[in-house]
Amino acid sequence: MHHGIGFIQDLAVVMALAGVVTVLFHRLRQPVVLGYIVAGVIIGPYTPPFQLIHDEQTISTLGELGVVFLMFSLGLEFSLRKLLRVGTTAVVAALSEIVLMLWLGYEIGSAFGWSPMDSLFLGAILAISSTTIIVKALSELNLKRESFAQLVFGILIVEDILAIAMLVLLSGIAQTGELSAGVALGTLGKLLLFMTVSLVVGILVVPRALNYVARAGRDEMLLVAVLGFCFGFCLIVVKLGYSIALGAFLIGAIIAESRHLHRIEHLIAPLRDAFSAIFFVTIGLMLDPRVLVDYAWPIVAITLAVIVGKIVSCGLGTFLAGSDGRTAMRVGMTVSQIGEFSFIIASLGLTLNVTSAFLYPVAVTVSALTTLCTPYLIRAADPLSQRLARVVPRPVANVFGLYSQWLGSLRPARGEPGLFTLTRRIVLQIAVNLALVAAIFLAASYGARYGEAWVARWIPAESIQRALWWSAALVVAMPFLVAVYRKTRSLALLLAEVSVQPSKAGRFTHTIRSAIADLVPIVSMIGVFLLVAALSSGILPPAGLLIAVLVCAALLLAIVWRWCVRIHAALQIALRETFDEQPDP
Repeated sequence: MHHGIGFIQDLAVVMALAGVVTVLFHRLRQPVVLGYIVAGVIIGPYTPPFQLIHDEQTISTLGELGVVFLMFSLGLEFSLRKLLRVGTTAVVAALSEIVLMLWLGYEIGSAFGWSPMDSLFLGAILAISSTTIIVKALSELNLKRESFAQLVFGILIVEDILAIAMLVLLSGIAQTGELSAGVALGTLGKLLLFMTVSLVVGILVVPRALNYVARAGRDEMLLVAVLGFCFGFCLIVVKLGYSIALGAFLIGAIIAESRHLHRIEHLIAPLRDAFSAIFFVTIGLMLDPRVLVDYAWPIVAITLAVIVGKIVSCGLGTFLAGSDGRTAMRVGMTVSQIGEFSFIIASLGLTLNVTSAFLYPVAVTVSALTTLCTPYLIRAADPLSQRLARVVPRPVANVFGLYSQWLGSLRPARGEPGLFTLTRRIVLQIAVNLALVAAIFLAASYGARYGEAWVARWIPAESIQRALWWSAALVVAMPFLVAVYRKTRSLALLLAEVSVQPSKAGRFTHTIRSAIADLVPIVSMIGVFLLVAALSSGILPPAGLLIAVLVCAALLLAIVWRWCVRIHAALQIALRETFDEQPDP
């Protein structure tokens, strides 16, 4: 009972002081996130005359819930439609920004004599801009509907995806002390496979389940269902060895495809605001003002590096991807800060005990300083771009103009899909189906470990057990294997039509094209079999049984081929319908 009273007292102190300080910050026209951090500093253990919080561990646990709701809300704002709309530019800008800031952060840490792990985490901390701060700043300035703002949102989506990958890689580096190129590629491949399968399967299942619940018209039922999906999926992700932040983001992105998105956002908003407030307060709790004094020069240097580095890297990436100079400048100055993802990365370093204690408060202080500068930088973007346009030498301006014209000439005319677009679409479909096949065989291998004792009661022979597990996975994967074959054949036909011209092949044109269309899918399916065999080596039956299984599978496939085609077509239609549904206002 006493512990319960102490918890209520701590929570009362946190929320009351956070409320007072944030009201003050709102009156001063400053971001309320900074108010939460200041409140944490005031009630923290490093601020005299006495400590107001007695159970920091419980408050930190509530702060972790804040991370879940914060990442879940970022996922709800994730939109594949938005990403496709600004795709190439967003990817180029985000990659150029992250690569340069990773390098710049590492070099700054090394220059100050910090350890390689501190320098690496500093680079990761500086690489990701703050979605929360940017959205709030653009909203307050009434710029959210501007074209450059839509491009910024696309860049933030790409950054969020890359930040998730960065968290996974940093965890691996922290645990092993090093990361080879092979391990990095393997880790990223597994992550990409997991994300692809989660999004495809989740988008097919979760929005429909939520639509069914929403038809009851009761908000509490919808809220409980959403929270059930959120925490249930987070549990699965943690069991698979990934971070809870990844799970929250992915399930948010999946639920974002529900046509009741606006209603869900309205229900989640109070929980997000309450727990994210506690999360930012816990950040302030960990700030030692004395550390900030000792590291004043690094803080100043890192703050300038964030602002200048992001303006240059993201602005240049945006321009190189085809945007004009004014848009590039506005984009670069909008993303020139760090925020919530940086805190999560800094927390990861502390949790794994691989970074020094000073890095966290340094990151928070840099975030606070760059956040304060964000509204002023956005306002200054247009005057600065106009001034630069006047002082840039004419030959340089002509080169920039010619580059923009050249990029414009490379774009296909509107309404013409083009060979590249068709090829990309088919390749993407092949990749998604391959990911589903790989996931099915990996799941069978994973399930065999836990179901071995149960199956052994009826089938003691290990070779027969493996044959059964592998056969079951093959049957489940058949619709997707058929889809891979058909899509590969379509791709081969398309490429054969382009590469084999009647002017050169003459009367053999049709024969050569048919040979290519038949040979490429067969070779591809042999490659798919080798991939599947490698992924499912733990349940791969002996050679004799494997041949028998493949022969039986071929006979079965001859019978159910049309059924597999219909099943896959139905799944494609269901997926397209989910994407085409517009959220209810």
